Amino acid sequence: MDNIQVWIVEDDKDWLRGLKAFLAAQPNIEVVFTSDNPQEVREALAGELKAPDVVLMDIMLGDEPAGIELAEATAMSTGARVIMLTSMEEKELILQAFQVGAIDYQIKSDFESLPAAIAAAAKRQSPISAAAAEQMREEFRRLKQLERDFEVKKVRDLITPAELQLLELVDQGYSQSQMADKLFVSIRTVKNHINHILKKLQLGGSKEAAQQVKALGLLEKENKDGNGTT
Repeated sequence: MDNIQVWIVEDDKDWLRGLKAFLAAQPNIEVVFTSDNPQEVREALAGELKAPDVVLMDIMLGDEPAGIELAEATAMSTGARVIMLTSMEEKELILQAFQVGAIDYQIKSDFESLPAAIAAAAKRQSPISAAAAEQMREEFRRLKQLERDFEVKKVRDLITPAELQLLELVDQGYSQSQMADKLFVSIRTVKNHINHILKKLQLGGSKEAAQQVKALGLLEKENKDGNGTT
């Protein structure tokens, strides 16, 4: 079996030296290029060096996340499998690294897991590490919450407190005539309000509208704020 050709890009020279020695002692792994300088890496990519199988790329090079841009350039020009290295757990940077083509993410303190990660990457069987998977799940949860918050704000901007009160009654099973009696208005007024709500929400029925705002937590919030029915 041919040795796995590995590049290491790391700006901490002492850690780079130690990592190179550690990996060199592993079977079937050959470190063929190391650098702590982004420009040197770009020159290597443009040169005649044999393309690596796996690249270990530090996210932070100097004081900037230059490893993300280099990861993209490396993956595109060589087809190598790029594993990002960092001593930090920056969710946003990790997500960016995956977006540009990195296939895994490893915490530097867990360097003993690198040989297995390199072997899996070289076989194109690399699972996302547990740390990376958790960071991505957290980021997706954050994005999902932002999406929900945006939807809540959009509906709140469309629907007035009086209209929410009507939808609360719909949710409680009131008929239009019962709503009219409870609110001391005509059935025609109730129907007009309901039609206005459906037009704004682009929905076909009042029950569907009530379910939508309830799912967003708006009916519950109105009650807590004292603006809804009891």
